[in-house]
Amino acid sequence: MGRFASLFNFLLNLTILVGYIYKSHKITLMKLNTKSRYAVMALADLAKFSYQNPVSLRDISLRQNISILYLEQIFLKLKKNNVVRSVRGINGGYVLNKNPEDIKIAEIFLALDEKVKTIACKKDIKKSCTGKSVKCITHNLWDELEIYINSFFEKKKLSDLINKHQNRI
Repeated sequence: MGRFASLFNFLLNLTILVGYIYKSHKITLMKLNTKSRYAVMALADLAKFSYQNPVSLRDISLRQNISILYLEQIFLKLKKNNVVRSVRGINGGYVLNKNPEDIKIAEIFLALDEKVKTIACKKDIKKSCTGKSVKCITHNLWDELEIYINSFFEKKKLSDLINKHQNRI
């Protein structure tokens, strides 16, 4: 398993753990879901294979083992948010709107309306994750983790994934 996949699994397990901890408070937390993971995988594939021609969703689906129907939903949002553009015709498909060096992983999540969230508290309301006005004893820990995770994705670029993959081959 690659470094990115290992880190990704660690972060996924950590968000599941956070969800488990807060389960007793009956709070639902946003996690990094399959839509986000598959979007990153699909865009990394697109970046790797679109150097000459547009890439079809069918090709991405086959290489990454992602449902083509799910990819269509993902790419609809990515296109709407100008991450990709579609090219029609017999050799049509999708291309990135920017160079992979200019696409942050956080931008991909933003295009999908996703963000890693470790606590259910909203900064602009008085109630905390416990449902009371006082924040839970571990609130600052999870808040700090959320900031760290999101800044990590803000620093990582799509090109980082391609370059690390090519260096392993």
